[in-house]
Amino acid sequence: MARIDITQSETAGKFMKRFVTASRALEDGGLAETTQELVKIRASQINGCGVCLDAHVKDAAAAGETPVRLALIAAWRDTNVFTDAERAALALTEEGTRIADRSHPISDATWAEVTKHYDDDQAAILIGLIAVINTYNRINVLTGQLGGDYVPGAW
Repeated sequence: MARIDITQSETAGKFMKRFVTASRALEDGGLAETTQELVKIRASQINGCGVCLDAHVKDAAAAGETPVRLALIAAWRDTNVFTDAERAALALTEEGTRIADRSHPISDATWAEVTKHYDDDQAAILIGLIAVINTYNRINVLTGQLGGDYVPGAW
């Protein structure tokens, strides 16, 4: 059961409206939808956010992502189903999500891979997506939101 209903809080409502609006700037910037969903799913796995995992796994599947790739996201390093560009995005997602784990959270090797596969605008979108999904994860986890009821495409 949720700790609070953020849809009933005036302050939360104002914040979320502005946050969602800011997040939309990332949607149409030239980064593949599949890559965007991989980023959102991996960060949500790390953060244990059931709401975001529910939504993004379902949205990815509805967009044509395969069950095998969806099942292997958490083990992406040990699979052959992701492209080198997707691997770079997943590495940046992990390092950007776990920033407290190291004194220099984003390794030079990871950044070199990102810049090898993505231009500056696409890298900026990746950074924004990682920041946004981590914020959504934290809001949902902090307020005790539960996943399971999401209908693909609702967001």
